[in-house]
Amino acid sequence: MPDGNVAVFARPARTTVWSQHELLLNKFNDHAAILFSLSLQWNGWGFFFFPAPEGGKGAAAKEMYMIVYIRTQGARIVKEGRHLLVKKGDDTYHTLFTYKLSQILVYGNVEITHRALAQILRHNIDVVFLTFNGRYLGRLASQEPRNVYLRKRQWRLIDDENFCLKSAKSFVSGKLSNMATVLMRIKRTKGIPVAGSKAREIMDILKMLDKAESVNSVRGYEGKGSALYFEAFPKGFVDDWGFTRRVRRPPTDPVNSVLSLLYTFLMNRVYAAVRITGLDPYPGSLHSIDYGRYSLVLDLMEEFRPIIADTLALSLFNLKILKKDDFIVEKPEDDVQEAPKEENIASILKDPIGLMSDIGNAPDVIDLPEQRMTETPAQEVLTAKYPVRLTPSAFSRVIDAFEKKLTTEFFYPPADRKLTYADALVYQAGHFRKVIEGEADMYQPMLLK
Repeated sequence: MPDGNVAVFARPARTTVWSQHELLLNKFNDHAAILFSLSLQWNGWGFFFFPAPEGGKGAAAKEMYMIVYIRTQGARIVKEGRHLLVKKGDDTYHTLFTYKLSQILVYGNVEITHRALAQILRHNIDVVFLTFNGRYLGRLASQEPRNVYLRKRQWRLIDDENFCLKSAKSFVSGKLSNMATVLMRIKRTKGIPVAGSKAREIMDILKMLDKAESVNSVRGYEGKGSALYFEAFPKGFVDDWGFTRRVRRPPTDPVNSVLSLLYTFLMNRVYAAVRITGLDPYPGSLHSIDYGRYSLVLDLMEEFRPIIADTLALSLFNLKILKKDDFIVEKPEDDVQEAPKEENIASILKDPIGLMSDIGNAPDVIDLPEQRMTETPAQEVLTAKYPVRLTPSAFSRVIDAFEKKLTTEFFYPPADRKLTYADALVYQAGHFRKVIEGEADMYQPMLLK
C-alpha cells in the first residue's frame, strides 16, 4: 500500500463527502459514525466511497452500505481471500470488503479479474461500467430476483392498457409538476417572468393529461411539457453557458455535459432501488419495452430528474462550484489529463431551488442511454460543435455534490418520517411494487412543494 497514515475519530454527522486523498469508511449507529481516514498518494484518479440507501432487502440489508467510484486508469480489481483489492502495478490502493459493498462504478480502463468477478457475483454487488467521461456502457448482471410471481405479474400488467395508461399518467404528472415547481422557483428567486409563464403552460398541460386516452397521448403531453421546460430552464443560470436547449449526444455545452452525467448517475441509483425492491427493471408503462432497455427504471426516474439532477445542475453553476476552466472542448487532437484538486462544496445544499420544500424556513439564498418512450428511434441533432466534457477535478466535484445531495434529509408525509433522497428512490420503487401487487390503487409520485 502506498505510504500514508491512519487516523480514527468520531463524528456525529450522517453525511460524508470523500476526496481523492481520503477514504472515509462510514459505519453508522443511532448516535455517531466512526470514520477511518487513510491518507494516500498516487497519480491519476482515486476512489470515492459513499453510504448507500437504507431499507429494503439484499444489498440494502448489509451492515454498512457503500457506493464505490473507481477512476484510476490502469487499476485492477483482484480477489485476495474474502476481500477485493484495488491495485495498480505493485501498489495496493484499497481493500474492499465485499459484504459492505452495494455498488461499484467503474470508469474507463479498469480491469476486474475472473476471481474478483466471481466474488462480486456471489455477494450480489451491482457493477456499472462507464467510459472515463461518464457515458454509460452496461452493467454486470447479478442474480435475478427470486419472486417469479411478482415478475410474472409485472409482465402481465404491461399488456393491460388501463394499468399502463394509469401508471404513465402518474409518472408524467410527477415530472411535469416538479418541472413547473422548479420554473416557479426560478421566477421567484431570479425575477424572470418567462419562467413563470412557461410553468403555467406546463400546468395547463397537466390538466389536459387527465383526459388522455392512450399512453401515446401521455407521451405527447410529456414531450410538450419538456419542450416548454427547457425553453425557460436556461434562464435559471446566472452566467451564459451557451445552453439553449437539451442536446444529448454529444453534449456540446457545459450545462448539457453536466445534465447528461447527473442523469446517468441518477439512472444507476434508480436501477439499484428497483432491484432492492425485487422488481424486474425491464417492463415499463411510459417507456415502451425494447431490447436491453430498463423501461421501469426510466419510468420511475422521471419525477426525480427535476428534483435531483436539474436543481443540482443549477446549484453547481450558480454557486460557482463549476467554472469555465472546468470544461474541455474535446477536439480530436486534445488529450488532456489533469491532477484532481480538492474543492469545498459545502454550499451545494444551500441553493433554495433544490430544496425538497419551498415552504417555511428555507436557507437564504454523460450520457444516459437514449431515453426513447416509443419504438421509433430518435433522430440525432446534428451540430457543428465539438463535445464538451468535464476535467477530472470537476468530475470529482460533480460526484461529491451528487452523493451529498442524495444524503440530504427531508420530511416526506406519505412515509411519515424523514428520508434522504437516496431513501426516497427506494421508497418510491417500493410504492410502485405495492401498486403492482394490488396493495395500492395508483402510483403517487414524489412532488416538490
